[in-house]
Amino acid sequence: MLSDTLLLSRLQFAWTIGYHILWPAYTIGISGFIVILNAAWLITKRTVYRDLLRFWIHLFALGFAMGVVTGVVLSYEIGTNWSGYVAATANVIGPFFTYEVLTAFFLEAGFIGVMLFGMNRVGAGLHFFACCMVALGALFSAFWILCANSWMQTPAGFAIGPDGKFQVTDWWQAIFTPSLPYRFAHMVTAAYITGTFVVIGVSGFYLWQRRHLHFARAGFSIAMWLAIVLTPLQIFLGDQHGLNTREHQPMKLAAIEARWDTARHVPLTLFAWPDVEHARNDYAIDVPALGSLILTHSWDGEVKGLKEVPAADRPYVPLPFFAFRLMVGIGLVLLAIAVIGLYLRWRGRLYDTRWFAVVSAFSSPLSFIAILAGWTVTETGRQPYVVYGHLRTVDAVAPIAASAVTSSLVLFVIIYLVLLAAFFWYASRLVFRGPAETETPERPEEVRPGVDSLPSRRPVRS
Repeated sequence: MLSDTLLLSRLQFAWTIGYHILWPAYTIGISGFIVILNAAWLITKRTVYRDLLRFWIHLFALGFAMGVVTGVVLSYEIGTNWSGYVAATANVIGPFFTYEVLTAFFLEAGFIGVMLFGMNRVGAGLHFFACCMVALGALFSAFWILCANSWMQTPAGFAIGPDGKFQVTDWWQAIFTPSLPYRFAHMVTAAYITGTFVVIGVSGFYLWQRRHLHFARAGFSIAMWLAIVLTPLQIFLGDQHGLNTREHQPMKLAAIEARWDTARHVPLTLFAWPDVEHARNDYAIDVPALGSLILTHSWDGEVKGLKEVPAADRPYVPLPFFAFRLMVGIGLVLLAIAVIGLYLRWRGRLYDTRWFAVVSAFSSPLSFIAILAGWTVTETGRQPYVVYGHLRTVDAVAPIAASAVTSSLVLFVIIYLVLLAAFFWYASRLVFRGPAETETPERPEEVRPGVDSLPSRRPVRS
């Protein structure tokens, strides 16, 4: 049946793209951190930064390989499982993917070898340039992929021909859709936060275990500075993205908030159990009027309700509702870690507070979960459309047997879990083995404030 094929195809695409999105987020974040380390090494000539650079380049390479392998699969999957989507949107989406190859892929392919293997073979300046180009290529890749996704969310600059195919009428509008600036800024910042908290996790683990302290302190210091800048910035960007969503995708915002009736002075629903069948919320915990203030920046702002459209045109509310709250909750936890880290730095206890090192060591997965939750909000909130307001998901799926989709879905789950296990095995070996340190650690009083950290009040134990 078509409904079975549609559900299975959506599950398969959710699995494969959800798995894939973790690796670009990881590599964008870590590539940015590598550029910072390389700059610190060039400026200060302190070999601890070279040790950090070498260590994180190795971990970056693992994530980069995973991203390439899983990204190729998606191109074939779109063609096989979503032929209706391809037939209708190829004139728009196809060029975006081509531009990604011509800019991001070629740029990364041209410099990735120098970045991975050139530390001791080329000059420091050329190696720094190569690292910058790889990081820039990762951003180009994110830009073009988000151009395609943003066009599907807030389509612009197109006309639909008599054959039902989308044709571009204005490339500037098609590329720079109303949601692209917000979506790009929000996603890239999320990727940098992800890379930052991976570094915080590894460095926190070393501080907790009292291993490689000189190395861990330097990496932890840089990452905590990044965290205290990026996490508040992400909250601001998320707020701006929400205002844009209210304007251009009001039903998505209504689903995120489980808002059934259009109203002003609406409450903020902290928790509820959305009853889709009866169009109501059960067990709701509301804060009066705060919803309008947050969603519209006005106490009396109007928020559209899901009843503005027929039931067939509404998203399945529980998915974006709960995913959004998970994403926001994790964001607040990461902000709390950054703020506590700043306080401990001010108190001179950033590296010697054992419970904070333990919390930091286990914080790395949170940003990945937040990205998956945010992706769930974005994609399920636009349903039942694959191109918002114009092409329904049911019309985009390929007419293939449900059994064929089931077998390939099972195969993808098995293979991707094996790949994930292999990544963790190799990455954990690198982490547990630790860095190859080449510099005698400075005494605490010799650590440079503003470059490495504020000096700890407690002696470093090796």
